[in-house]
Amino acid sequence: MATPNSTLRAVRMGLLMSQDEFARAVREVGHRAGQPNDASKRLVQRWESGETAAPRPVYARALEAVTGLPIDSLGFAASVQARVSDDGHGGHDLVDSPTGVPVANGAPAPQAAPRGNYSGVWLSTYEYFSSGRDSSFTGKHYVVLLQHGNRLTARSLPNASLNPDSPLTLDLQIDGATVTGTWTEQTASEGYYRGARYFGALQLLAEPTGRRMAGKWVGFGKDFDVNTGPWELRLMDADTGKATLAKYDRPPDA
Repeated sequence: MATPNSTLRAVRMGLLMSQDEFARAVREVGHRAGQPNDASKRLVQRWESGETAAPRPVYARALEAVTGLPIDSLGFAASVQARVSDDGHGGHDLVDSPTGVPVANGAPAPQAAPRGNYSGVWLSTYEYFSSGRDSSFTGKHYVVLLQHGNRLTARSLPNASLNPDSPLTLDLQIDGATVTGTWTEQTASEGYYRGARYFGALQLLAEPTGRRMAGKWVGFGKDFDVNTGPWELRLMDADTGKATLAKYDRPPDA
């Protein structure tokens, strides 16, 4: 049985696009690039259902242009040979945040039963210290989180970050009350980090209410050191309908 591509679905929903609108955007960007394609709603459905494990290169390039993400970050099971974006490597200039979120210290993670499904709109908040600016900062995004089995995929809404044009993606797996996975953020092209792509690991503990997850991120900095800081996800709305996503498509503190 094919494994649904919940990552791509979360990205599409985060862009506030229907499957028809997403297919149209893929066609239009291919036409503008001089590489026309025949993307359709049915093709998007095959990608999201896992029926098509990987897009052909012409679609891969268009998908990267539409989503602003490298094809390897879009949840396809099979590798795609043609890549058009330069991922780059790097990390925030981060050190331990002075204010942390309490987590278990060497003890087994609690096994309290979480609620059945974590899909919804969540407020993501993390803290980091910028050595270049000698100050602590907070990153906030409204993300649309989707669950398939024990896998959780989150993508920030297009206008829902404190720093404009700074999309965030989370790819997580839940085991009991323990949530573990990776994070990726493409920083704003006009911001302090000049459009750099950063990534790292993340581990959270889900509260029994299912409305909050808290833990820590890990990432590497510019001086080849490994840094960490607190990260929290807080449920805002369990609905993922278009009206709800539009409601949260704004900076968190607006």
